Formats: sequence, structure tokens, C-alpha cells
Amino acid sequence: MSSLFHLRRGVIPACDVRDLRALRKLVEATCDLEGIVGYKIGALLGLTYGLPRLVAAIEEYTDLPVIYDHQKAGTDIPELGELFAAVCADAGVKGVIIFPQAGPATEAAFIDALFAARLVPLVGGEMTHPRYLTTDGGFLSADAPDAMYTLAADRGVTHFIVPGNKPATINRYHHLLAQRVPEPAYSMPGIGRQGGAIRSAFAALEGAPAYAIIGASIYEQDDMAAAARSFCAEALQDTGTAGR
Repeated sequence: MSSLFHLRRGVIPACDVRDLRALRKLVEATCDLEGIVGYKIGALLGLTYGLPRLVAAIEEYTDLPVIYDHQKAGTDIPELGELFAAVCADAGVKGVIIFPQAGPATEAAFIDALFAARLVPLVGGEMTHPRYLTTDGGFLSADAPDAMYTLAADRGVTHFIVPGNKPATINRYHHLLAQRVPEPAYSMPGIGRQGGAIRSAFAALEGAPAYAIIGASIYEQDDMAAAARSFCAEALQDTGTAGR
């Protein structure tokens, strides 16, 4: 069980929809399904409507936790960590995703600020898309994610974001983090349209708490409930409701 979600395995709909009406439809269609553990809202909706309004809209249907993904937070100067955390806490979100690409001082400051605001930091290092690390033609050094994850674990973080479409990479990060955290928990984008599969991604975590972050493969379907139900069934197939 993670410190944020009520099940050891589950699905987090990524609410990267265009407007508030679409957000409400997505939440209403999925919030009562067994296996849905929370909702992730991003910067585009946040910029359009503001976090408090988005959280209030989700809370019309459910008390499941709302995770804010600033896309990407943790990339500014360290001094802004406290203000950022206060805005998120005041809005009513429960967890915040950061990708601390601005270096260790910023990472430490943002993590500490989120903890001080009684929020759960979810720390990412490697993303799902091609040409991210230098070994694949990207900008970030290949060992940068290891440093980001390690610092986070040493700072008390227990929940991490890993790329769900890279099972071997997931497994390597899990072994890295399991040496530092008694039971690390993982949320994974990249499942569905980006090519990842729940079965292989979850298997790579060797029984650790695992959550699939799934966006368009749910919200762009004519029957969002049916699509989400299918993903939830796959996520829960090894644990059933015993994951509570």
C-alpha cells in the first residue's frame, strides 16, 4: 500500500482533456470503478481554470486523491519550492509530481517544501518519449535519472514516477530504489497509446505497489467506463481486492 492510494495496484486516469465539461464526464464515468485510485490533472487545465476549481469539480463526484502534474515542476530555482507547494496545498491536491531536472538543490528544496505542506511528492527521473537521455540523442546525461531518484529516496520520498513503456528500465530503477526505501511505490505513464502494457510494467516491479497512469486510451474512447474497467481488471488481476 502506498501512502497516497487505497490499493496496492490500480489505475490513475490522466485528465489531459480540453475543458471542465470533459473533465467532469471523465470523472463521472470512472470514479466508482474498482481499481481507480486517483486522478492526475495537468498544467493545461490548471492554466485554463486554476487548481482550486479543478479539484472542486472532481470532488463533486469522488473523494479519491487528486495528483497535480505541473509538466514539469522542480525545474526552477530552489526558493520557489515553498511557494509552489503552498499553492498546491491550498488548492486541495494530495500529491504533486516533480521532475527535478534543474539540479539537486532545487530537487531537495521542492521535496522538503511539499512534505512541509503535507503533500506527497511523486518524483520522476526518466520520461517515456524518445531522445530524452544522451544515450538516445537527448539532452540529459544517462545517469541523471539515477541521481534524481537516489536523492529523492534519501530525502524521504517513497513514491516515484517511472516510464511504463520501458519494463527493463523500470526493473533497474526498482532495484536501485528498493535498496533505500522499505517499499517504494510507482506510478507509470506510457501505458496504452505510448506502447506500454500493464502486465509487463507491473511485473517489472516484482510485487511493489504499482499504478498505471492512463490518459487518451481512456478519455478518447466512446465508452470511457468500459475502457477504464478493462485497464482496472488487468491492474488488479494479481491482487484482486486483497490489495486494500
